[in-house]
Amino acid sequence: MKTVNFKVLLLIGVFAFGLTGFGLLSDWPVPAEYKTKKNAFAGKDDGTGKKLYTLHCKSCHGAKGLNDGPKATKYKDKMRALNSAEVKKQTDGELYFKSIIGDKTRNMPNYESKIAAEKDRWMLINYIKTME
Repeated sequence: MKTVNFKVLLLIGVFAFGLTGFGLLSDWPVPAEYKTKKNAFAGKDDGTGKKLYTLHCKSCHGAKGLNDGPKATKYKDKMRALNSAEVKKQTDGELYFKSIIGDKTRNMPNYESKIAAEKDRWMLINYIKTME
């Protein structure tokens, strides 16, 4: 029977933990129906998005989407900055799923009842996409 080298196991563990810490193994899967979901209000903003962001998102994600809101420190999982390249490359539908549908295991609440109007949900997504 071969013995397993402890140093090799430790190296593999550290590597896997590092990938998870950088979000490479802890991807947030989005159902296909949302990946291709079309934003009927793309590029539009009537001011609703910013109001909804201030009301529902700012306390965790911060004023500029840098995850420095007063509630951000209570979550063990690191949030991605909303102005990051990783967030910017997502489709409107992916952002919709992550922002509106959410995922309790990722500490992201569901906002379907709090933001009931479909137009308002898209206005929020449009506002998030403008964050720099």
